[in-house]
Amino acid sequence: MKLYYKVMTRSNLPPLSLHVPEPQARPGAEPDFSHVIICPAGETPRPDPSDAAAIIRDQAFGLVRVLDEAGQAVGPWNPRLAPDTLRVMLRDMARTRAFDDRMFRAQRQGKTSFYMKCTGEEAVSVAQAHALDRDDMCFPSYRQQGLLIARGCPLVEMMNQIYSNRADRLKGKQLPIMYGFPDYGFFTLSGNLTTQLPQAVGWAMASASKADTRIAAAWCGEGSTAEGDFHAAMTFATVYRAPVIINIVNNQWAISSFAGFAGGEATTFAARALGYGVAGLRVDGNDTLAVYAATQWAAERARTNHGPTLIEHVTYRVEGHSTSDDPSAYRPAREASGWPLGDPVDRLKAHLEGLGEWDEARHDTMLTEVMAEVKAAQKAAESNGILGHGLHQPLETLFEDVFAEEPWHLREQTEQMLAERKRKWPER
Repeated sequence: MKLYYKVMTRSNLPPLSLHVPEPQARPGAEPDFSHVIICPAGETPRPDPSDAAAIIRDQAFGLVRVLDEAGQAVGPWNPRLAPDTLRVMLRDMARTRAFDDRMFRAQRQGKTSFYMKCTGEEAVSVAQAHALDRDDMCFPSYRQQGLLIARGCPLVEMMNQIYSNRADRLKGKQLPIMYGFPDYGFFTLSGNLTTQLPQAVGWAMASASKADTRIAAAWCGEGSTAEGDFHAAMTFATVYRAPVIINIVNNQWAISSFAGFAGGEATTFAARALGYGVAGLRVDGNDTLAVYAATQWAAERARTNHGPTLIEHVTYRVEGHSTSDDPSAYRPAREASGWPLGDPVDRLKAHLEGLGEWDEARHDTMLTEVMAEVKAAQKAAESNGILGHGLHQPLETLFEDVFAEEPWHLREQTEQMLAERKRKWPER
């Protein structure tokens, strides 16, 4: 009788239905960015870096912007950078873009197996590299090559890794573009998404426990915030007030699915900070000055023991996810040109021109110079070999750099492998 009563009382309810997120537009349709919340430049308030996370909730729903539509720097987040600094950042972004273009072509020419461009997202990594201290440790995802370029990493070294050649410092053990440059504060990349976030939090906790002054920063895409590692990192970061900046690069698309499948329809990604009691900022990721200012704010917060910050960078992935991806299969062909926040290089260029500190002739000269620099680096790297053209690393290096102390069974296997090679090819 009790069970019958429950069934009867639900008879007037509609059947349950499941919501499946749908992108705003599919291939063949007109691009639609009406869902992107864009606040006027200068409108979002700048709290003090020491303010409690509970009283700065609105910043997770606004949009930190400095450059307005005329290219003028306005509002409380204006970092008031010197023109020389702005020119260096512009050059770093142009160098990153030129590097991407040449390495993309190298992959298409069969010189390497894989590449991932960051076109349209250069402001995120370059501006953050300038806002962080040189010895802060970065735990990047696979679209932050601008960090290395802005920190002065030799382009030849990066290309050697992409080609997995004999000068590759990682000895061919990593997928191309998964660099490892600890001497440039760049933790070795992992292809498993978001694993770097708990690592960054752990590094930051270790830095604090040793009374160091260095902080950590980590990057992931909006899609991988659905991974468990993201939430584990946020829990440890808030519990121990780790001096870390967690960056979500919301470029609207994972490899073939849009941001809605990671929860982007329900709220902003910056709002994920609120449930953890972490400060959250939502930033115009194509505004170099806004990215710099937000990172500087978060770094000061971390260095003064006020805890972690989560920054959502609202940007757009102009190219495919990688050279293995065809974005025309899942998004409108003209979507990139319709992105309402523009191009980061063009916007910073316009700002410098408005200050009277730049012009078209100097810009063209700079582009020529950086393209020549990248071309020369490519020629030097290819002199060390390209992927697939011979064995660039000795076979005995196969098991090196895997364990702190190589176990006996791997030493035994190495000896067996070398003996077999000598038997088959004595001349080698």
